[in-house]
Amino acid sequence: MRSPSWSRPRPPLLLLLLSPWPVWAQVSATASPSGSAGAPDCPEVCTCVPGGLASCSALSLSAVPAGLTLRLRALLLDHNRVRALPPGAFAGAGGLQRLDLRENGLHSVHVRAFWGLGALQLLDLSANQLEALAPGTFAPLRALRNLSLAGNRLVSLEPAALGALPLLRSLSLQDNELAALAPGLLGRLPALDALHLRGNPWGCGCALRPLCAWLRRHPLPASETETLLCVWPGRLTLSPLTAFSDAAFSHCAQPLALRDLAVVYAVGPASFLVSLAACLVLGSGLTACRARRRRRRRTAALRPPRPPDLDPDPDPHGSASPADPGSPAAAAQA
Repeated sequence: MRSPSWSRPRPPLLLLLLSPWPVWAQVSATASPSGSAGAPDCPEVCTCVPGGLASCSALSLSAVPAGLTLRLRALLLDHNRVRALPPGAFAGAGGLQRLDLRENGLHSVHVRAFWGLGALQLLDLSANQLEALAPGTFAPLRALRNLSLAGNRLVSLEPAALGALPLLRSLSLQDNELAALAPGLLGRLPALDALHLRGNPWGCGCALRPLCAWLRRHPLPASETETLLCVWPGRLTLSPLTAFSDAAFSHCAQPLALRDLAVVYAVGPASFLVSLAACLVLGSGLTACRARRRRRRRTAALRPPRPPDLDPDPDPHGSASPADPGSPAAAAQA
């Protein structure tokens, strides 16, 4: 005889199809696996719902919870106390597509913290305390489409930190401490069409050239461009970033082309070796000349002194001998 728990009546299929949405949703939720805390596919401290969403918001967590599985699609860790992300912080959650880490006081992200998240499409790191990012931090996130670093303390952002993100469409950098963007940063983001930059202390200098060039090719909404101002060094004059044409940077040094860089890298070591060889030859010649001079001086010092010439018939009166052809008397006689 079967247990009563196995003979639970199920509503007819026709009744489910004709019933309104709330009833259908309730029946589906009852028939689906439990999504409450402690479910096998859910971290113990979090609350999960069907579809792979794990909500761990505002739980005063100091670390990423254990128990992440491949079935998770979204992980909400906002408003916690996760101060640092160690290597492999999200191990086992290779199916994540959305990760929210807002307002955690986060100040350190290991270069291998996001390893294994190749399917991640949205990453929110806003409202934290990040001051710098190590090269290669976001390199594993090849599917990333939205990245928010707003509201941090970033002073610089190097191209190596972002890496090549071919699908990134939206990048939020507002409310940081950025004075310029490094050359080549935006060039490695071919799909980027939404860039949020307001609230940074941009400096009106040559370092602003790559950003202004990108803004001319990708016009932003008026509400965004009106707040993009830079400060002239040593002055309190504000200027809009969109007011700078390429001619405004004519006094700046032009970056070297790839061909020029190749020539520099090829000729530079060769010229260094030639200069080094010339210095060695010249130094050897000088050393040989000095050694020869020393030998000559040493030989002259060891040679016996030459005796003085003796005149057999000296003239006591100091007059020259008549036979001396060079004397004045001989000259008179001639």
